[in-house]
Amino acid sequence: MDIFSLFMISIGLAMDAFAVSVTNGISVSRFNTKDAFKMSTYFGFFQFLMPLIGYALGISISGYIKSFDHWIAFFLLCAIGINMIKESFDKDCEKDIKKQLTNKLLFLQAIATSIDALAVGISLALLDINIIFSSCVIGIVAFVFSFVGGKLGKKMSCFLKSKAELAGGIILILIGLKILIEHLFLS
Repeated sequence: MDIFSLFMISIGLAMDAFAVSVTNGISVSRFNTKDAFKMSTYFGFFQFLMPLIGYALGISISGYIKSFDHWIAFFLLCAIGINMIKESFDKDCEKDIKKQLTNKLLFLQAIATSIDALAVGISLALLDINIIFSSCVIGIVAFVFSFVGGKLGKKMSCFLKSKAELAGGIILILIGLKILIEHLFLS
């Protein structure tokens, strides 16, 4: 695999983390550079780790993991997406802005937005590639996109918050549905 292809895969994998980061930047009380760094570290680390896990699984038990990874991604992404959509209808902007970036929330968001990287890792096991280098590129791109997304979200006004949460929730659900449909009907 050439570096351009790897970079494009990395960008594709980072897009859902970017969308969630923008929403976090909008909805977290006093979102700052420390929060952006913490969030980006979670997202970047899991985007780095999941291809490694997928690669290892792909080498040893790819048939078993492929049979249910789409369900995990679907349920995690839908759960977070539904919650974001529900929060988008709350008209009290000041109340919404009290949301905090807890380790539990970041962990769940990082897992949900990196499940597709697990599937990519399984696919990469079939190719003759350097998985450590590939995972590093994927993780770094996710870190940068998440950091920039969080900072962009912070710059958005309260007016845009509900629309961004609604869009982010819909995007996460659609990504989950896409993963599910691809695995159930197109595989």
